[in-house]
Amino acid sequence: MGMIVNCVAYCDGKRVQDVAIDRIGEVLTHADQFIWIGLREPTHELLTQVQQAFGLHELAIEDALCAHQRPKIEQYGDSLFVVLRTAHLDADQNIEFGETHIFLTSQSIVVVRHGASLPYIGVRARLESTPHLLRKGPGAALYAVMDFVVDQYFPIIDALELELEHLEDAIFAEEFSRGTPAQIYKLQGQLIQVKRVVSPLIDICNRLMRIDSHLVPESTQAYFRDVYDHVVRVNEMVDTQRELLTTALEANFSLMSIAQNEVMKRFASWGAIIALPTMVAGIYGMNFSFMPELTWPYSYPLVLVLTVCVCVTFYVRFRRAGWL
Repeated sequence: MGMIVNCVAYCDGKRVQDVAIDRIGEVLTHADQFIWIGLREPTHELLTQVQQAFGLHELAIEDALCAHQRPKIEQYGDSLFVVLRTAHLDADQNIEFGETHIFLTSQSIVVVRHGASLPYIGVRARLESTPHLLRKGPGAALYAVMDFVVDQYFPIIDALELELEHLEDAIFAEEFSRGTPAQIYKLQGQLIQVKRVVSPLIDICNRLMRIDSHLVPESTQAYFRDVYDHVVRVNEMVDTQRELLTTALEANFSLMSIAQNEVMKRFASWGAIIALPTMVAGIYGMNFSFMPELTWPYSYPLVLVLTVCVCVTFYVRFRRAGWL
């Protein structure tokens, strides 16, 4: 069910008051104040109220209501609409994805959370503790939210890197595990998901750093360069891990092939050793009527000794060659 997490008015870097939705118009009459609203999976009726209060574009409202949007930034007249994909680790170290939609106007910022997106109460508290930054208006709040979202990516990258190290240990272990390729493909899928979340943020930050709008003044754009640096770093870390994972997968297949070749060598060696006595037994088991050596008293021990000697010779040579 949709809910209002908070709705607060700020002025000159300080928290002024909590505001009811139906009193937003009164606050907006003060040009030196702006409102920060937090919404959690809002209903159509609630978003319609917010749209009417701030004059937001209907297409952006439709996107915020439906969710499942790709990360993007769009400008509708005097407002910005930003979509972020969030990601964080749950208690079981699994990756959970969510969405955050942000409406930015000259006197407001509306933050809409969908799915497993983390709450931004801590972000609001940190920004309230830095009045010089909060004084810059809604643009500073947008920076704070984006910075928090990007910071949540780093623990995920660290966890995936640790899992990759465990996989590398499993690949080069003495005993081959059939589950290793499946784990590699699972990790590869997780990295692709993170890549889809992170990559679009580069373009979003680029636009915010260069946008010609009073919504994000030049003094605030510098802060988005910091977010951009973090996003680029995360993106590079993901690319590096994907390359390492590809190398690990190739190494796994190579080691599998080597292991199979070693098994085939052993089978071939023992097959050659066993083939000789099998051939001798087959020859003397054909019951021909004329086999002169059968009447010689030393024929049996001689054939037996020769067979054993040849088999031992084969074994020694295969052993020296490393096939056994």
